Amino acid sequence: MFPPAAWISTVPDGSNSSPRFFLPVRALSEVFRGKFCEQLSERFQQNRLQFYGSLQHLASPRAFSHFLWQLGQKDWVVYAKPPFGGAEHVLNYLARYTHRVAISNHRLVAFENDQVSFRWRDYAHGGKKKVMTVSAHEFLRRFLLHVLPAGLVRIRHFGLFANRRRSAALERCRVLLGATACADPPDPPSLRCPACSGIMLVVERLTRGRLYFHPSLATSQPRSCSVDSS
Repeated sequence: MFPPAAWISTVPDGSNSSPRFFLPVRALSEVFRGKFCEQLSERFQQNRLQFYGSLQHLASPRAFSHFLWQLGQKDWVVYAKPPFGGAEHVLNYLARYTHRVAISNHRLVAFENDQVSFRWRDYAHGGKKKVMTVSAHEFLRRFLLHVLPAGLVRIRHFGLFANRRRSAALERCRVLLGATACADPPDPPSLRCPACSGIMLVVERLTRGRLYFHPSLATSQPRSCSVDSS
């Protein structure tokens, strides 16, 4: 295996940065490249890497060593951005992803001839809204990339609200505070039809954005509703 040090060249201090940055970006990219390749080399020696399809030839030590050498000859790009402004900003950032699906319904434009069209925002060109059309298989492939593996919990509580002993911890807090447990809130009243007084079931919710991009949805003409899985 090639030594990791061979992949890291020396960059003089300040040669690729300014007082506005904490680290030189070019030097950071070289260090990251070396660390990444070093970890790959260690895992290969420990037989912890598996190769499938077009990568099967890399299972040979000679081929994998040459592959690492090729990685070391390329300039890696490290994306650096300003840090978050504190814990509140971190929570606001994470909250936008913990309870959302991969794509919201109002971004879906059409499904015709096994092709799915959806809106996306091109941040490389000023954040312009565009429409992309891909095959149904490609759309499902991209969507499933956002599905968590079985058994992986997206949100875990710790401390007082840890699932393992939350009931006992809350009961202990009530005893120390001299408080009583709150009664369960009553079930919300059922929606009833003003014409026949029958119980109404929520089949689909229309957002303002969806009504804007689909003017036909705002008309009073009857149409068939599909179940909103989001």
